[in-house]
Amino acid sequence: MEVGKRIGQYLQDRGIKQAFLANTTGISASAISDICTGARKNLDVVEYKKICNALDVPYETFLED
Repeated sequence: MEVGKRIGQYLQDRGIKQAFLANTTGISASAISDICTGARKNLDVVEYKKICNALDVPYETFLED
């Protein structure tokens, strides 16, 4: 599963809204939506780090098979 889709699944499983992630990271809501649905395939390191920090998860969380 792609990183963005894993992030989206994590949010859904834990009842966290994409709006929370957008507000916490400073990444636009539309970009968060695109990342989570897989419409946006490229996630840069800075955005990935912001997302992991906002969700308080280790970087490896969304990279595991």
